[in-house]
Amino acid sequence: MADDPKPPTERSRAPTATSTRAEIDSFLAKVGGLTPSGEPGQRGRLIFALDATMSRQPMWDTACQLQADMFREAAAVGGLDVQLVYYRGLSECRASRWVSQAERLAGLMEQIDCRGGHTQIGKVIGHAKRETQVKPVQALVFVGDAMEEELDNLCHAAGELGLLRVPAFMFQEGADSITEQAFREIARLTRGAYCRFDPGAAHQLAELLRAAAAYAAGGLRALENLSHRQQSGAVKLLAQMR
Repeated sequence: MADDPKPPTERSRAPTATSTRAEIDSFLAKVGGLTPSGEPGQRGRLIFALDATMSRQPMWDTACQLQADMFREAAAVGGLDVQLVYYRGLSECRASRWVSQAERLAGLMEQIDCRGGHTQIGKVIGHAKRETQVKPVQALVFVGDAMEEELDNLCHAAGELGLLRVPAFMFQEGADSITEQAFREIARLTRGAYCRFDPGAAHQLAELLRAAAAYAAGGLRALENLSHRQQSGAVKLLAQMR
């Protein structure tokens, strides 16, 4: 994977705020300005990256269940291949093989337990860049609750990923202000989208994952169709990407 991140900065202790319907709708609305990097008729490729440090254990268990929704949504459009990327501990950052079935991805995730450590978002972005240089990746989805790296370094890496037309959908659990600033910048530089969801709010994360999968599998048209079905996650993405 990428080089080790810079020494961690102190994590902000901002109190958690409650997500509003307007925030989620705004997120889905921004996805409208993107152009998919894949060719028509081809299966989408999505990198599903998660923070697997100790604070993430409750939502990791939830994500194991929710990932099946991504495949179901994508199957209605044209199919999706997913690669799991996660980091934990002092320097562990791993990527799975590409899988095309929800059961296989769930099996991979169930074998992983969360461990204490610092964030390694730079490694995730660097990996996404290398993967798409081999074969186009339609989207990077990242779910986390913290950022403990040098923001300038992350922005540089995100800019390079943006040049390859790989949007990063940055989903933040909680309301940490430092994390929000970083996630918003990464989303902006890759022409992706940012959204926050409440800790433990499985239904909010489910909506966002379905929307990202729809985009990766079928582009903006699939995302727009999803939003027309009153899926708030799709509406939020579209609002940011237009």
